[in-house]
Formats: sequence, C-alpha cells, structure tokens
Amino acid sequence: MKVIGLAGWSGAGKTTLLTRVIPHLRAAGLRVSVMKHAHHKFDVDVPGKDSWRHRQAGAEEVLVSSDMRWALMHELRGAREPRLPELLAKLSRVDLVIVEGYKSEPHRKIEVHRAANGKPFLYPDDPAIAGIASDVAVETVLPTARLDDIPAVAAMMRRLAISIEDMPAMADADS
Repeated sequence: MKVIGLAGWSGAGKTTLLTRVIPHLRAAGLRVSVMKHAHHKFDVDVPGKDSWRHRQAGAEEVLVSSDMRWALMHELRGAREPRLPELLAKLSRVDLVIVEGYKSEPHRKIEVHRAANGKPFLYPDDPAIAGIASDVAVETVLPTARLDDIPAVAAMMRRLAISIEDMPAMADADS
C-alpha cells in the first residue's frame, strides 16, 4: 500500500482535483482510498439519529452498517489526535491512499496551488513537498503538472507515492 499527500491552502482545488484524479486511477486498475483532515469540529452523523445519540451518550466508537456501506466513528474524548501513520494503519489495504490535508505531517506531498488564491507556495518551506500541481508555470526542480492535466497529475501521484511501511519512520524522524 502506497501513500501520497495533497497539500495546499484552502480554495486551491485539492478536493476538486481528487474527484477528477480518482476515476482516472481507478480506470488504470488501482484501488484508491482517501484520508481527509478536518481543521474544525465536524460531524459525519446526523443529529438526532440513533448513531449520533449513541455518540452523544458517551460511546467510544459507533459503527454504522448497511448493505451499501459501513462507517466507524471514534470519539477522542480529550485524547490527543492520532498522527497520520496511526490512522493509515486503520485503513483497509488498497493500492494507493491519497491524503488530503495534514499539511504539518512529514509524509510526501504534492502541493496543489492556484494563483487566484493569492497565497504563497508551500514548497520552499516544506521539505516533504515532492511535486507541484498548479495553474501557473513554476520555476523549480520538482516535478510539476498543470492542475487540469489529470493524466499527468495521476502519473505524478503514482511515481511519488511511498510505501505505508515508510510512514512511521518519517513521523519518528520529525518528532
């Protein structure tokens, strides 16, 4: 199982890029999962529904299952947020995990940059940035791709992805 991250400022187009790249990777025969980091309190459950009520009552975990999907919610209840390698270990094995966000984690990332955002590039200051997908030309030795060139972005993701087994060593080295 390999991992590659997408990092960039809010509004850069990370989610849009992912929704275009995933079908391309799947058409190439890859099984793909996504891990997304939220920077705020979020809820995947609907207030008032049974699973929401179970969590509100104090359950550590709530697993919801149907004939279409299942989801597991784990409440931290004051415990520290798990690091990326810990969370990756909880996923089912696939060919490629694309991590959206987790800017401060030391995993290998492709920066998604949109000029209209008016934000600076992350790559000069983040040594984990291994490639850039942008809507403008970039002077760099890093691999680059245009944001709208989905085959090129997908190829860069595949080429730059690292084995999940290398993730704990990266996290330990950063601590």
